[in-house]
Amino acid sequence: MLANHTEIEKRLWDAADELRANSKLKSSEYSIPVLGLIFLRYADIKFAKAESELGTGQPATGRRKKSKVDYQARGVLYIPEAARWSGLINLPEGANIGKAINDAMRAIEIENDDLKEVLPKTYNRLENSVLVTLLKTFNSIPMEIEGDAFGKIYEYFLGKFALAEGQHGGEFFTPTPIVKLIAEVIEPYHGLIYDPACGSGGMFVQSAAFVERHQQDPSREISIYGQERVAETARLCKMNLAVHGLAGDIRQGNSYYEDLHAAPGKFDFVMANPPFNVDRVDKERLKDDRRRFPFGMPRADNANYLWIQLFYSSLSAPSTGRSGGRAGFVMANSASDARQSELEIRKGLIEANAVDVMVAVGSNFFYTVTLPCTLWFLDKGKADLSPRTSPPAPLLQGEGGQAPFPGREGRGVRSKDTVLFIDARNIYNQLDRAHREWTTEQIGLIASLVRLYRGEPLNGFTFYPSDYPQLAPAQLTALQSLFSAHSYQDVPGLCKVATRTEIEAQGWSLNPGRYVGVSARGEDGFDFAERLEELNEELELLNAEAHELEECIAENVARLLE
Repeated sequence: MLANHTEIEKRLWDAADELRANSKLKSSEYSIPVLGLIFLRYADIKFAKAESELGTGQPATGRRKKSKVDYQARGVLYIPEAARWSGLINLPEGANIGKAINDAMRAIEIENDDLKEVLPKTYNRLENSVLVTLLKTFNSIPMEIEGDAFGKIYEYFLGKFALAEGQHGGEFFTPTPIVKLIAEVIEPYHGLIYDPACGSGGMFVQSAAFVERHQQDPSREISIYGQERVAETARLCKMNLAVHGLAGDIRQGNSYYEDLHAAPGKFDFVMANPPFNVDRVDKERLKDDRRRFPFGMPRADNANYLWIQLFYSSLSAPSTGRSGGRAGFVMANSASDARQSELEIRKGLIEANAVDVMVAVGSNFFYTVTLPCTLWFLDKGKADLSPRTSPPAPLLQGEGGQAPFPGREGRGVRSKDTVLFIDARNIYNQLDRAHREWTTEQIGLIASLVRLYRGEPLNGFTFYPSDYPQLAPAQLTALQSLFSAHSYQDVPGLCKVATRTEIEAQGWSLNPGRYVGVSARGEDGFDFAERLEELNEELELLNAEAHELEECIAENVARLLE
């Protein structure tokens, strides 16, 4: 079935992209209307199925006619007659199709309050011939297709549009493998989920998928809250949730200055891919808000540590019935080693025992930048663990089964003052010359290292060395031993559990490369591209430090001249 879904996605994209290539439209002008039509086709199919089940066309004598409440009770959007797909696809030749689609979108918004001012209504800007072809293309989606397949089509198109739009595309889309790993590590089984830079909502979609993989209903288990600065992107998010059968409280606002969800201490899970290295944030407006920025303002003209504090402060503290919130987010590599005021903030997070896992990601995973990045994972519940004395006895192979409550502590090596560092730069699948991703098996390996560290069940993961061709033979041997024993071990060049004392000795750095060491390789193991990437990272860090020193010198000179 998955192969069929993949085939449908590709066929639909090829048809739509060929149409765009032969039109006068830019990808940015074309993407929103196309995604709107995918949404409309999904909503219409769901409505048609519900209509058949409810028997709306033939109400029994003496019984009330079914209303939109009956559809909404089934989690189905109410589609009025004027907005039905069959009416649009059968419009006569010469009809104003753009106006008809706009009217259909307005009619849906009127009947569904959650979609008010969300759906695109710019179809009059597209030529009739383009719209006719698009309608016919999406009409080929079979009626029996499952809702989840529509979600995959929508996500597939989002990714393709992001690739086509380059830098702008990264503002609304995080590659799915990155998001899947974040969900696997923070394990959002149940609770409130927040993304203050939510883009098109991929973090929410993958959280729901995680819940479904564990045989639970996302609509019952998780509540979704998001904030997004760009109005158009917030609308994309709401449509994305809708085509995945999800609902959420998505609000438009600038997360630096506007706390629209009263976030401090509220959320069980925070997931985000914020914009990196943003400058010119007005810190004067933020400096007195210690609830959201508990470690104070960074002096550097860079918002990375504003975002990090927003994520941390939004997490719930451990309490009766709640184990403390977890966060997973994407961050620029330079933040792991940033100096001066940013170092002090990072030190505060480490001393609060909040930093749980750090994962270095290789280059070319994102559509907008080729540089590598780092995934940060925070856990306020970790502060309740005991300090590390010596590693507990390893789990016996086959022991553990299903945890009493999924995602809680077992007999791992984690303690309140440890951090797991994973260097995943040599774990990837090469899509093309300029783009990489993680396969399902590769995501499973990274997540399973975290689970062994925490002492959690592996959820059926099985290690096959052939899935990781870039890893060194010594690393593959060590991993086979690790998973055979079902017990965490440090693997040189790949993973290392470091104590706070070791982190302090490294100047409070959270760069995995400083801790995991180097794997033994043969004489021909030198990788020019990898070395160039490492040098570029070092240059980026030095440039950031130089910029901060310039600012410090300028401030001191200004004081002397006062």
